Amino acid sequence: MKSTKKIKIKDLSKFDVVDHLKTEKDIAGYLSAVLEDGDPALFVAAIGDIARAKGMTEIAKKSGVTRESLYRALKIEAQPRFETVAKVIHALGMKLSVHA
Repeated sequence: MKSTKKIKIKDLSKFDVVDHLKTEKDIAGYLSAVLEDGDPALFVAAIGDIARAKGMTEIAKKSGVTRESLYRALKIEAQPRFETVAKVIHALGMKLSVHA
């Protein structure tokens, strides 16, 4: 019989999605799941997670937005301008698309 290990609530505080965004497939799957939720704040935070996974300093350089501004703009409670989000998405090497 398999034994199951119970996860304690305090163990969840150690979870960081960034640790699981290793490949482009991981990133695409994560962002797709977030987009399905439809919450714009969660989408912005997910872009922040991806930026942290790829290296915030590098993304700041590529996007032309300061590192500190990125951290502030890509938090779940932030409401960044679309221009900022678009710059970060481009710096991440991603594209937004709409399909009918």
